[in-house]
Amino acid sequence: MTDATLTDELRQELTALLDQAGVRIERGLVARLLQTSLRLGMESTDRLDLKIASAALSEMRDAFRLFQPFHHVPKVTVFGSARTRHDDPLYVQARDVAAELADDGWMVVTGAGPGIMQAAAEGAGSKMSLGVSIRLPFEERANTIIEQDAQVVSMKYFFTRKLMLMKESRGFICLPGGFGTMDEMFELLTLQQTGKAEPMPIVLLDAKGGAFWHGLKTFVDDHLVSSGVISPHDLDRVLITDSVEAAVDDITSFWRNYDSLRWVGDRLVLRLVHEPTDADVESLNERFGSMCAEGRIERSEALEVERADGDAVELPRLVMNLEQRAVGSLYALIRAINDLPSAV
Repeated sequence: MTDATLTDELRQELTALLDQAGVRIERGLVARLLQTSLRLGMESTDRLDLKIASAALSEMRDAFRLFQPFHHVPKVTVFGSARTRHDDPLYVQARDVAAELADDGWMVVTGAGPGIMQAAAEGAGSKMSLGVSIRLPFEERANTIIEQDAQVVSMKYFFTRKLMLMKESRGFICLPGGFGTMDEMFELLTLQQTGKAEPMPIVLLDAKGGAFWHGLKTFVDDHLVSSGVISPHDLDRVLITDSVEAAVDDITSFWRNYDSLRWVGDRLVLRLVHEPTDADVESLNERFGSMCAEGRIERSEALEVERADGDAVELPRLVMNLEQRAVGSLYALIRAINDLPSAV
């Protein structure tokens, strides 16, 4: 099927529509959304496909509106089983870790259901909780902790729900669960392994003395690593623990010095909170210089394109030409940056 093209007259009418609607910001992207919708209709797209596209876009809009007022508040997503009972030690762990993070100023994002999700929302409190629920034929609606202040959005599709459970958060905590929890946990690892998501702290939290996640690590080492389908250190970026305190520290300390990253052409820019010393940079090159496709890790001011965008221009930077296959090692580099003497 050939790609449907829009006539000049249609493009002019779209421009007039944008003017009439008062769209002034990111007009090009809004125009692309409208053009894509028109093309779907012009190409006689199947009704079911149109329903999927329409519902997904509508759900994402609702979720963007829910999260927008809290854009600058750090968030952590807690995953876990909807079937965990209130008297289960895992419920207490989820409640306690969420409470400590909320006390530190973090909002807690959950799937807004029962079990671990309710425990985390209960620990954080309604004001510090955001929920992204899924409409299922046999499971409960949003838990009452989140419902109190309506900080919840309901979704039909798992893929849009999963996007919003991951998109805004700067850390993730997974407690033992079933297929859904495993799906969410492995997607997190896949996004990190492939570089499709920025490095983030991931904690696999168990009950005191629990062996659930250690069983997963044994499977990973004995089957996935040994067969060569993943690299030996792919699970190193994950903390497996039964300590709430260790889980909270792993999430919060990840952002002690590291702030953010950006690609500028072939160069990776790492923005920091504290200016690194010459000795710091030399130490990083000794340990991580092999990650560079060429050259060295170097200190830098904001690059021209960052200045043009006003993108965190006040922060000190490290710049490197990262070997693409080394993207999985970024987590270790960031941890080293957080441990630099200049960051203390």
